[in-house]
Amino acid sequence: MKRACRKPAGGPRAPVVDNHARPTHCTCFDRPGNARAAPGEVPLLSIIQAAGWPIWPLILCSVLALAFIVERFIQLKPSRVLSPGLVDEAIGVSLGAPPTPEMVNQLEQHNHLGQVLAAGWRAINNNPRCTASEMRAAMEAAGRTAAHRLERYLPALGTIASAAPLLGLFGTVIGMIEIFGSQAPTGSLSGGNPAQLAHGISTALYNTAFGLIIAIPALIFWRYFRARVDGYVLELELAAERFARHLEPLCPGGSGDAR
Repeated sequence: MKRACRKPAGGPRAPVVDNHARPTHCTCFDRPGNARAAPGEVPLLSIIQAAGWPIWPLILCSVLALAFIVERFIQLKPSRVLSPGLVDEAIGVSLGAPPTPEMVNQLEQHNHLGQVLAAGWRAINNNPRCTASEMRAAMEAAGRTAAHRLERYLPALGTIASAAPLLGLFGTVIGMIEIFGSQAPTGSLSGGNPAQLAHGISTALYNTAFGLIIAIPALIFWRYFRARVDGYVLELELAAERFARHLEPLCPGGSGDAR
């Protein structure tokens, strides 16, 4: 006897639920300007997109500040400014008489201190009636030139440290304007645009954060380089004063108005 086929009681079969299925992501609030990085997208680029166009002046300031910091680290090495024993060596060479122009040029090529010392030698060699006051004036002019070179790009770095927070505040204001612009006009039955509201908030916060991130290191390095330059200038003045006292008896015009 054939077994009768019976349909399962209870009506149509209920759909099978797969508990291991991956939950789907709700994309109702996703938008190109959102801070969430898509698969394979660089997070930094997504942050820049979320911050909006006010972030680009801050990026330019960060690149310039980094370039200035690296350049000053290289140019403010002690070997490029001062050389230990250079004053003693210059005094030993010029004990009896001023050195030759070749030796003056060789001294000038050492570093900033060599340029200051060579200015005193050159003033005596070029002027047969050079007085001590004229020799000191030449060394002071060379010292001011050296100090100016040591301070190169420091005003620009200080400007970036001061302007970066203001640029971040400007981006914050732009974000607040977008937030209020995203709200529904008076009398409208629909609410504001959530995507535009989120974009305005991200613009405000990201620009504020970027402004502080740029300004704080720039201010720290500016103060560090400022203190380093002040120390170099003081050492240059002391070395130049010592060398000028040695050169005074070698001046053909005598002491003149020397202090």
